Amino acid sequence: MSKTEKFQFSGHETFPLRQLWLRKAYLGVKDSETKNPKESKSLFSDEKAISNFGVGKNMVSSIRHWALATGIIEENSEVGYKTTPLGDSLFGDGGLDPYQEHPSTAWLIHWKLAGEGDRSTTWKWLFNYVIEPTLDTEHLINHLQNFANDRKYKVASATLKRDIECCLRSYVPRVAGDSPEEISDTVLGELALIQQIGRGQFEFKRGAKQTLSDSLFAWCLVDFWDRYSPDTTTLSFEAIAHEYGSPGRVFKLDESSVADRVQALGEITKNQLTWSDTAGMRQVIKGQVKKDKLLENAYD
Repeated sequence: MSKTEKFQFSGHETFPLRQLWLRKAYLGVKDSETKNPKESKSLFSDEKAISNFGVGKNMVSSIRHWALATGIIEENSEVGYKTTPLGDSLFGDGGLDPYQEHPSTAWLIHWKLAGEGDRSTTWKWLFNYVIEPTLDTEHLINHLQNFANDRKYKVASATLKRDIECCLRSYVPRVAGDSPEEISDTVLGELALIQQIGRGQFEFKRGAKQTLSDSLFAWCLVDFWDRYSPDTTTLSFEAIAHEYGSPGRVFKLDESSVADRVQALGEITKNQLTWSDTAGMRQVIKGQVKKDKLLENAYD
């Protein structure tokens, strides 16, 4: 995360992302695009928003935030909001996962938040920069404050506390004090990437991820590659497993699991990506990759 990157530690109104919120946002924007594009400017803010989305005002703001953070919709200076190619692929006519039921969608959402992290700084920071075996909430707040201070970004510790708590609750919903709906309805909880080990203490669950498809891993690898080293046709095993923003880090895969994934790339991608291990050089070689096809295959 460079010093020139934008930071965002709020917007979710402390609500973790819930099932079907992204679909609701997508359909709302798509409906506005069809009927009157200029109406989308007030889609999440006018008096009808509460009844249209069927939730309270703060939750409407949270739905907007998550839809933008995951790249399902985007802001547009002329009409307010527009759907994105990713949103269309998932939730449009003939979409890959119109009711958000496929496990690949949860992994894709995690990747957008923790791998790209354009509007979810804490998610990206937690999964890429925190290496301690135990995640203590108070320590994380101080650690994140130092991270922001080092990059000359001023933010209140109370804001960071709310953001970290929302992030952790996204993966490990609370039981005491939460409604049954919130406990069962958190999108990222099904990934089992973080587990609670004590009061205010958590840890990452590293290793193989059974519900992460090889095709989605390949899609995320290409996405990372395009940002990390767009002009190269080879990428080292070390970068794939350990670099900031890499699939290995973001998905908390151990080296053995990453090795299994990259060795299967040739078959999975029909040699658009191929694994090479010669003369001590462990790397993936990239040919003409059809990224959209990789995403489609993740839902087969």
